[in-house]
Amino acid sequence: MTDKPSTALPAGVRQCRKGILDTRDDPAMRFDEHGVCHYYEDYLAQYREKVGSPEMQQDRLSALTAAIGKAGRGKRYDSLIGLSGGVDSTVVALQAKRLGFRPLCVHFDNGWNSELAVKNIENIVGKLGFDLITYVINWEEFRDLQLSYLKASVIDIEVITDHAIFASLYRLARKHGIRYILSGTNVVTEAVLPPGWIYNKVDHVNIRAIHRAFGSVPLKTFPFMDWRVKKLYQTVLGIRSVSLLDLIDYNKARAKEEITRELGWCDYGGKHYESIWTRFYQGYILPEKFGVDKRKAHLTNLIYSGQITKEEALAELARPAYEPGQLREDREFVLKKLGLSGEEWEELMARPVRRHAEFAAERSVYAAHPWLRPLKPLADLGRRVLKRH
Repeated sequence: MTDKPSTALPAGVRQCRKGILDTRDDPAMRFDEHGVCHYYEDYLAQYREKVGSPEMQQDRLSALTAAIGKAGRGKRYDSLIGLSGGVDSTVVALQAKRLGFRPLCVHFDNGWNSELAVKNIENIVGKLGFDLITYVINWEEFRDLQLSYLKASVIDIEVITDHAIFASLYRLARKHGIRYILSGTNVVTEAVLPPGWIYNKVDHVNIRAIHRAFGSVPLKTFPFMDWRVKKLYQTVLGIRSVSLLDLIDYNKARAKEEITRELGWCDYGGKHYESIWTRFYQGYILPEKFGVDKRKAHLTNLIYSGQITKEEALAELARPAYEPGQLREDREFVLKKLGLSGEEWEELMARPVRRHAEFAAERSVYAAHPWLRPLKPLADLGRRVLKRH
């Protein structure tokens, strides 16, 4: 092994020899005889399954291209792209253009877009010639949900944004007769994440439970990933989300250069920082309240995929996560937008951390309704048939 572990760790803390995650990030972290943690083996397993060799990537991409062409024949759109203006979704849009796809782009506006994000999105769809729908969430409902999560003191406040994005994409796909959603999720830049940092993004029961405990505004329009989406849209109608970036040689640094050159894209300075809220959440709330620096996972993933060295990652981690002036500006903006005083904000930040599992969670339909269990083999057969078509 050539990678050297960090020497600037507190007593009793052990760091992965290859990446930069340590036992503060996951107390259950396991190590092999070389001092490499289990996250590296998990990454390799995901890479073998979802990415594979260049030949496998090409075969899968060819099969996907043919399937999208067949499913979209005679339709205005053959695919759907959730466009945030960040690196991943922008590269998906560029690749879709190169592959000859006819996507409908959808931007989810939860009220926290930066001006730069809006400009990037305009450049992308304008230069690629794609149609764009902006899905604007009901702000009063969304604000009440965010406040509910802050009051609940659970870690993954971003669940509600990710959940609503997934749900709205599936609903729009059904509306426009689209079978394929082109996703920016990928193995080489984001497979690594300690489980204690996140929660199940599609658990609509948990969202409702947290809102029921702390919310006050009825959720009349919030798009839920409920039974209709999960069973009807995904299983019966066969709407699929596919990770296009796993089917190409995806290098983050090269991708940034490419989209900057070809689409006039501008960098935000951090992963998912196209959202003011996400920048504040990842750069301030997570480290201040939960002791989590998500950069450690993002940088570890880039180490594992060979895009940066451990030394480069440690140097990046040594830089401040937030520029002080930007933090003051964002804090003032966030509190004003949420309608909170400084004292109310400090009280929320001081609340004891709670687990998402302390609130009701979604169970499988067969666990919730035992009388449906005899139908499970038939449902499984239906899913297999749909996957072949």
